[in-house]
Amino acid sequence: MSPTFPHKLIAACTAFLLALTACTNEEVGSSQEDTEDQTSGSEPFEPVQAPEILADMSLDEKIGQLMVLTAQGTSAEDNAQMIETYNPGGIIYFDSNLNEVAQIAQMSAGVQETAAGTGQGVPLFIGIDQEQGMVSRLPVGTRFPDAMAVGAGGDTELAALRASTTADELAALGMNMNYSPDADVNTDPNNPVIGIRSFGSDPDLVSQMVLAESEAYAERGVVPVPKHFPGHGDTDVDSHSGLPVIDLPRDQWEKEHLPPFEAAVDAGVDTIMTGHVLMPQLEGEDATDPATLSPNIIDGILREELGFDGVVTTDALNMEGVRQEHSDSEIAVRVIEAGVDQLLMPGDPQAAFDGVRDAVDEGRLTEERIDESVLRILTLKEKHGVLDAEPADPDAAAETVGSSENAEAAQRVADASVTMLRNEGGVLPLSEGQSVSVSGVGSDEISEALTDLGVTVTDDDPDVAVVGTNGARGDAEQQQMVESAGADGTPVVAVAQGVPYDLEAFPEVDGYLAVYSSVGVSRVAAAKAIAGEIEAGGTLPVSIPGADIEFGAGL
Repeated sequence: MSPTFPHKLIAACTAFLLALTACTNEEVGSSQEDTEDQTSGSEPFEPVQAPEILADMSLDEKIGQLMVLTAQGTSAEDNAQMIETYNPGGIIYFDSNLNEVAQIAQMSAGVQETAAGTGQGVPLFIGIDQEQGMVSRLPVGTRFPDAMAVGAGGDTELAALRASTTADELAALGMNMNYSPDADVNTDPNNPVIGIRSFGSDPDLVSQMVLAESEAYAERGVVPVPKHFPGHGDTDVDSHSGLPVIDLPRDQWEKEHLPPFEAAVDAGVDTIMTGHVLMPQLEGEDATDPATLSPNIIDGILREELGFDGVVTTDALNMEGVRQEHSDSEIAVRVIEAGVDQLLMPGDPQAAFDGVRDAVDEGRLTEERIDESVLRILTLKEKHGVLDAEPADPDAAAETVGSSENAEAAQRVADASVTMLRNEGGVLPLSEGQSVSVSGVGSDEISEALTDLGVTVTDDDPDVAVVGTNGARGDAEQQQMVESAGADGTPVVAVAQGVPYDLEAFPEVDGYLAVYSSVGVSRVAAAKAIAGEIEAGGTLPVSIPGADIEFGAGL
């Protein structure tokens, strides 16, 4: 049964009154504001339900709306107490919460039913980190390659296909927010946390792909969250375990890392995630706090300079990059002071809640400031249909999630990504009748795919040795495997399934393919290119400094 939300009657009445007002306005002519909207080609969304819901909320309910908490267990019952205690604006799923289609859909429907009976009955954002590739939380459904593979394909239609297919599956399972796409420009080859999660090192390429995916998510009923403003691409520290310091001059940051976020704001994206990165030349030389806690960066640059008035959400507040200097209660207050709206995964939810409540009681934060953020959050829910959404249907989800059509879409994206960077002596594609040995990362899946394509896979005197790699620059064992495979003079083809910088470790290899992902469809795509089933038509979306290969290369 579909839950009944208290605000629906209010919304219906308000909508009727607005309709009468609209008719009156048509008779007397358009206002100057209407003319400006028509000139710009888009009209701002005017909420109907959101202000009414806000007006009836207690302060505690408002504070709850600011929080997105980690889902508990694998059922709605496991989350009931948390929802009833905090009235959170949302929850986020992780691998540990999910096992199969029916369970996920039932859990999603159940937590929404619990929310409907709590406080003002405001439905939840149910979010997930389903970037695809290496950051994928769903144990079911379609696995697409990582963003860098999409960047190598260079086709915004394929980017949109990846996002729309992912959105269809998420929506079928009851999820309405995805913390994706990654808008970081990966300019540091040693980046330990972004890498293939980024579309590439060129800000224009990243901008195009971010816009394509964001639009596709929104069209399919899932709120996209481009991340991690002001940019996490030029760092060699993982913000999960420490605080990255990016000491770039402002003009360089504006040229290399700002464009995807600026493009997203200009295109009307509704949500942006902050990054736990310290940028002294944006914040000030004496700064010790990351951008997430910075009024200069969030209120100053993102809101005032770029003109973003949507929902700003933090990256997870249980990460060490934001917990270097302050307690969980102090962090919660500071992010709101900085201009943030949503507190994602506070380390201690009770401490965060109490910290904000105390700050209002003491006058450090005003209730009006809380209202600003809550109205943005409720407006976002109204705009994207969250307030009136039907509960997830397990039977319908089973028909959508992991369908053969979706699998074909993932293979299309992977096939377009394959990039050939070395082909000495024309070792690729294989000639008719040639045999191969396959070893290293992903060898079982690559072997199976080659066999299915009619290629003989053998360790007995092969014509070509195929070696799979992933992160070989820092892995002596992988380097040795590549060297050993060609020790007897057999031509060696390396297949890089992570960042493409592996070529720096063995620049003299005979053949080198980059597929930018270790998911199954990427390994199949590599096999298809080796066998000559497809052309390796991808182009390098980053530069490889150690191998003197520039952005855009591809044989």
